[in-house]
Amino acid sequence: MTIRLKIMRRVATIDENKSVLDAAKLMAEEFIGSVVVTNASGIQGLFTEREMMMNVVGKEKEPGKVWIKDVMTSNPVKVSPDDTASRCLDLMKEHQCRHLLVFEGDEFIGMASLRDMVALMLDEKEDLIGHLERYIIS
Repeated sequence: MTIRLKIMRRVATIDENKSVLDAAKLMAEEFIGSVVVTNASGIQGLFTEREMMMNVVGKEKEPGKVWIKDVMTSNPVKVSPDDTASRCLDLMKEHQCRHLLVFEGDEFIGMASLRDMVALMLDEKEDLIGHLERYIIS
């Protein structure tokens, strides 16, 4: 099963020249844990709660004086909507990340999170169990 149905298509974005405080406010308002970082040229990276904790709060920096572009993840891992949850989980493990950008060709279409991939894997397992139960009963 591909990840196509689990892609978050409504993704918050923030300009790379905004502050970490701006990103924190946006994430709090939207109740999300990450934002796609952009500039006039397009997508530049990804900024997550983890970057905020590790690179700003944990280093006792003032969020209003730290720019997103200085603490974001540049070149985040990219996947296709036709990739499987298993492949995405492997990539997340390999790259130690929890979010993947989803591109169809050159077009950005959304984001896939660890939570989404676990949910998809559970759905796949439940489907398999259902098929096996029906096979055993018949």
